Amino acid sequence: MNISTTDPSTSSEQHKIDGWRATRLIFTLIVATVTFQLTASMVTPALPQMAAAFGEGPAGAAPLQSMFFLSAAIAVPVFGRWSDFIGRRAAMLAALGTVVAGTILCIVAPTLPLLVTGRILQGAGGAMFTLAYIVLNENLNTRVFGVSLGIVAAISGGVGGLDGFAGGLLTEAYGYKSIFVVVLVVAAIAAVCILKVVPQGRPLGVSGRMDWWGAGTLSVFLILLTNFVSVGSSAGWTSAVSLALLVGTVVTFGVFWAVEKRRRHPLIAVSYLRSRQFWPVVATSLLALAGMFAMLNFTVVVLSQDLQHGFGLNPSLAALLFLAPPALLGVFTAPLAGWIADRRGWLLTLRLGAVFSLVFGIIAAAFSDNLYVAIFAVAALGISYTGFLFTSLNGLSVVLSPKEAPAALPGLTGASFGTGAGLGVMLVQPFAAQAATLGYAPALWVSVGITAAACIVSFLVAAPRGEKF
Repeated sequence: MNISTTDPSTSSEQHKIDGWRATRLIFTLIVATVTFQLTASMVTPALPQMAAAFGEGPAGAAPLQSMFFLSAAIAVPVFGRWSDFIGRRAAMLAALGTVVAGTILCIVAPTLPLLVTGRILQGAGGAMFTLAYIVLNENLNTRVFGVSLGIVAAISGGVGGLDGFAGGLLTEAYGYKSIFVVVLVVAAIAAVCILKVVPQGRPLGVSGRMDWWGAGTLSVFLILLTNFVSVGSSAGWTSAVSLALLVGTVVTFGVFWAVEKRRRHPLIAVSYLRSRQFWPVVATSLLALAGMFAMLNFTVVVLSQDLQHGFGLNPSLAALLFLAPPALLGVFTAPLAGWIADRRGWLLTLRLGAVFSLVFGIIAAAFSDNLYVAIFAVAALGISYTGFLFTSLNGLSVVLSPKEAPAALPGLTGASFGTGAGLGVMLVQPFAAQAATLGYAPALWVSVGITAAACIVSFLVAAPRGEKF
């Protein structure tokens, strides 16, 4: 099924901006997305201290991240689609306001549950990236769209690898609350920039009202799906609780499908979900994040610091060798990927990223006991995964989204990023826990298998208008 898309090469260029105005817009969107990225990455080194502040062990910090990313996965399609009706600037300010409220709560929270609540509110900032990509598509001409998208997308891999390091320094010197003070300052700067630079108008060709029923049922589905994978990976896939959650997940998706078929202006039209311009992009995003995020941000992190069964590095050296290189390479490669996509096509960029991510993932798994090969493979994934694959998926989500619902596919793709990252960690965790007997290779091979599925599905993505394949 074909749907009318928002391919920037076919849309009107009369209202596009360039020069200094384009530079200001790109800078504004960078600041806005950095606000969310800081809440995601600067907090990581502070998690043990945050749990200890309330008398909890390291395991007590888990909800501070899991609930944060679940909230982000829900916020992306909701704020994205809502922006079709209230305008991009209003939606960005609404998401930013929610982040600020959550950040203040994190600073003053007297109990761990309230701190978790603050993190849930901060997760609303996950919509910033999706909204930024849409704003770029609607306001920049085709000559700079891909590169600009790559620049903003690079932030999602970390602020050059320095954000986590800075978070650790702040935590050691001033305590974890100092991180949230920094977030408030950046958020204030972002709010001023958004008010002055981001266009206020409602998107052209969009009518109707926000589908809150669809948003609600989709949110419940994502919550149940996440809990099903979490419980299934720990308590067993055939346990009574797992089966109950599975039934609830299937039923909720059926309800969501029924609701969307009846709505005049649905959150995500059923006809879109059946289109090759929609579901392969979403499926590739979900699988790619489940495979690569779990490998880079969980298994490799644990492997590098394990004294008995890994490389036995201290946290700072492990971060320097395994986290900083892919983040830095991603920052430089993502704009290049966008430049290539503008000139050679988004599909080519996607498939290059998917194939080489699989190749480097195989190398990492096959030589998981060799420090130098592992460092090389992980660094190379910063080019193929963070740079090419991640950038092209975000670009395709924008150019393949229908004109009458320009935020529908970016929103669903963004949700699949957050959901995929969480699901991937849950799936490999039981294998990583067996490192004492099997090593970390099985966990890495699980990620490779998921990435292979993403690579296969990437070849099913429909070509944007004007591309040959």
